[in-house]
Amino acid sequence: MRPALTTILTTALIASLALPAFGFDPAQMTDKERQAFRDEVRAYLMDNPQVILDAVKVLEDANALSAIETDKALVQTYQSALFDDPSAWVGGNPDGDITIVEFIDYRCSYCRKAHAEVAELIKSDGNIRFIVKDYPILGDESVVAARFAIAARQIAGDAVYKSAHDALITLRGEMTNENLGRLATSLGLDPAAMAERMMAPEVTAVIDANHALGTQMQINGTPTFVIQGQMLRGYAPLDGMRQIVAEERAG
Repeated sequence: MRPALTTILTTALIASLALPAFGFDPAQMTDKERQAFRDEVRAYLMDNPQVILDAVKVLEDANALSAIETDKALVQTYQSALFDDPSAWVGGNPDGDITIVEFIDYRCSYCRKAHAEVAELIKSDGNIRFIVKDYPILGDESVVAARFAIAARQIAGDAVYKSAHDALITLRGEMTNENLGRLATSLGLDPAAMAERMMAPEVTAVIDANHALGTQMQINGTPTFVIQGQMLRGYAPLDGMRQIVAEERAG
């Protein structure tokens, strides 16, 4: 345990024990009384270390609850940019009663792990509106992949974007010009036109807007999900996501 945390907890314990027991301000103790009291508290904690662990658990639970409430407030504040962004691809059921937004980086291993499970959630539920925010944060290849996906949508529409998205998230090789050229051809796109569009200001604007939104929402990693009114920071198994969806439906 960090010394600072131990000091805080010990001080809190001393305060809670001292005031009712002695009925006077501990600051008025003599040096001898203060040392004796400290020795007694130390002996108690050494004999009962679970007290500190219990206090840490209370602190962690309080911090977790505070983080949840902060995230809910962020979702409420930025709901328009999250749920009504015309530059973002929308899949699943466009009229679904639950909206899920995923901030994704195509080079993120946990995004790749979550991909099939998110697809299964959307398919099996049937009433989820799904939005993707291309959010490259893991280096140059991530940016190149995001530019490719966004350019594909701007050139050829939502269906081609979905195919590009699925291909990029499962691509085993590097995001080289050669590999992306082959991918463009397989999608029925002109590689030269794609290469030009990838560097267009319209593509850059989408990435910049996603990065700005992510910064405002304190998103530091991928995947990050907004599930209606809640945020899920990181990967969760399929059952965990289903539970959050159920909670949101229940209100």
